[in-house]
Amino acid sequence: MAMTLHVEIVSAEAEIYSGTATMVFAPAEMGEVGIAPRHTPLLTRLKPGEVRVQAQGGEEQSFFVSGGMLEVQPHVVTVLADTAIRANDLDEAQALEAKERAEKLLADKSADIDYAKAQAELAESMAQLAAIRKLREKR
Repeated sequence: MAMTLHVEIVSAEAEIYSGTATMVFAPAEMGEVGIAPRHTPLLTRLKPGEVRVQAQGGEEQSFFVSGGMLEVQPHVVTVLADTAIRANDLDEAQALEAKERAEKLLADKSADIDYAKAQAELAESMAQLAAIRKLREKR
């Protein structure tokens, strides 16, 4: 019998995924982590990026998270995301527009803007574009 993890991916709006997996990959703040069944307990912050859930047959499902928390127990992985979207539902045009908007704000030194917010928007849109590129390469 293959060992599995129960995986929950939730955002402030809704539960995005609930099911079993043999492996989960997530963009932790200090780098990507891979979680297998019986992983040691862990609590870490997530940065914007792709969460991949590998099913028993080897197929993967991808999700984009804008940040949040990752909680790991030996047989349960919970992703509490600020925003979570199935990778197939990402909008490339919208991500490019957000990236350009953030870059313009950061380039305009005379404007009275919230630099931290603009940098966060830039990081999120770049992570979305990277997830879209990865998804295209898999196809």
